[in-house]
Amino acid sequence: MGFLMDGLDAEAYDRSYTDRALVRRILSYFRPEGRKMLMVVLAIVLTALIDTSLPILISRSLDRLQGQVARLDLLIIAGTIAGLASLSWLFNYGRRTLSARAVGSVVLRLREDAFDAVVARDLSFYDTFASGKVVSRVTSDTQAFSQVVTLTIDLMSQLLLVLFLIGYLFSVDARLTWMTLALTPFIVGAALGFRTFARNAITQARRMGAVVSSHVQETVSGIGVAKSFRQEAAIYQEFRGVNEQSYHINLRTGLIFSGIFPILNILAGIGTATLVYFGGESVKAGQLSPGDWYLFIQGLGLFWFPLTSIASFWSQFQIGLAAGERVFALIDAEPAVVQVDDIKLGDVRGEIRFEHITFRYNAQEQVLDDFSLTIQPGETIALVGHTGSGKSSLVKLIARFYEFQGGRLLIDGHDIRSLDLATYRQHLGMVTQSPFLFDGSVRDNIRYGNQSASDEQVNEAARQVGGGDWIQGLPNGLDTEVGE
Repeated sequence: MGFLMDGLDAEAYDRSYTDRALVRRILSYFRPEGRKMLMVVLAIVLTALIDTSLPILISRSLDRLQGQVARLDLLIIAGTIAGLASLSWLFNYGRRTLSARAVGSVVLRLREDAFDAVVARDLSFYDTFASGKVVSRVTSDTQAFSQVVTLTIDLMSQLLLVLFLIGYLFSVDARLTWMTLALTPFIVGAALGFRTFARNAITQARRMGAVVSSHVQETVSGIGVAKSFRQEAAIYQEFRGVNEQSYHINLRTGLIFSGIFPILNILAGIGTATLVYFGGESVKAGQLSPGDWYLFIQGLGLFWFPLTSIASFWSQFQIGLAAGERVFALIDAEPAVVQVDDIKLGDVRGEIRFEHITFRYNAQEQVLDDFSLTIQPGETIALVGHTGSGKSSLVKLIARFYEFQGGRLLIDGHDIRSLDLATYRQHLGMVTQSPFLFDGSVRDNIRYGNQSASDEQVNEAARQVGGGDWIQGLPNGLDTEVGE
């Protein structure tokens, strides 16, 4: 089993939340949807009442059929049953429509919060954690979360149906009702005992999904390099290994989840057999009418299905909790770059002073040790050094992309940790080592740093690059669509 879990350790920013804390956090996202959810609850109650009344009506009708019944009475009974079934469908449709809108809005906000967290993380976060795994939390985990929320709403309807039906069955025959309820603790106990295994299995499966996504993203991003060195076969073999590991993890998860249902069905079968026997004895003794016996048998089906759903719900519920836990861990990750104030700089002269700076990317990678340097306003300097000596790191520290571990970095005499980064970075201009084009036009990419720039300003900026001759080579000029 060891190889199955290779590479599936929790990320450093992962957290363990209690079920109560997760549920409370999830419910907070539903507060703005309170009106819709109130309508959903009302529809659930009405649907449960109608679904409970249907077998009761059929039971009473069966008892009436023991005597002489006019055709009109049969038509009335059939019409009433059809009418109630139609009402049940109508309320159920309304409930599903409203819940779909509410859950969709919740997932929308959850993804927005997760994406906001992705954007807010500093560069050291992405140096440590694979971007593909982060993307998986924003997309796949939020989707799994929405599916389980929908399952929870369905469960509420089934639970109400059970409560209404059991209440009526007690009024018909308490002994048979207690027999129906006798196996309930065993079914619920089996499902609750299954919870720990389910939570662990689904967490590993979702981590494996993130590994696959990360591997595919890395391969696609570096496909040009792979082809240049004729490494297509090598990266394919590497993916096969990752994919095979994913297969075994998901197979193990499927086997664990499928194991709970046969157990629940065996227990339900025992309960059904018991009720059929003792109910039949009561009918023979005249203690129970055939219609009431039918009601118990029919009610048993209505009872066991929701009960097994309630029990197996815990295994499905773990999918949502595991997914929610991964998303909330991303949202709650502590930033490495921390500002102590939000001073907004006006005009920037450009004096940069490094005072005894100590910086490392991690405990094993020391980059700067007691480094000091003063750059005067308007001064142009060149940094020369071997690869890894810290040239790019100095620029990244000036841009406040990373947190340094010792010393001070002053901008016009202000500690960089006290500045409002949004306004401060507006004064910075940077040419990155690796160019990147966002999806959109060339014009959109030029305007990326200043969204309020006019078309004329964009055209002027473009003409300053190589005299603007390169623009003529584009199919649609600056409006040519480009991308990564």
